[in-house]
Amino acid sequence: MQKKNYKQLVVWKRAMDLVPEVYALLKAFPKEETYALADQIRRAVVSIPANIAEGQARQHNKEFLQHLAIAKGSLAELHTLLIIAGRLGYISRTTLDRIEQELNQIARPLSGLILRLRGK
Repeated sequence: MQKKNYKQLVVWKRAMDLVPEVYALLKAFPKEETYALADQIRRAVVSIPANIAEGQARQHNKEFLQHLAIAKGSLAELHTLLIIAGRLGYISRTTLDRIEQELNQIARPLSGLILRLRGK
């Protein structure tokens, strides 16, 4: 597989696009959640593109796979935290549905990249 710069990876671009969207969403959360649920959501959403970038920059498939697995875990964590936020009434079902579609647009190429790297 030809080595790409992480900025050329579709999955990294999509994950980066999600960050400001989620941050904007968090502005509507109650103040008491600033250092609780909102902080966990911030860390999870940032972790996704950060781990993709770090793993790719290490230029070894084994390390890249490890960081992609972490990014995939952060994606699942983010999804769970957003579901919790929805259940607490902090985000609407419509908003959650839209973000879930975006999460799927990240999960698919992320899983595909993992499978491709494992295939070597």
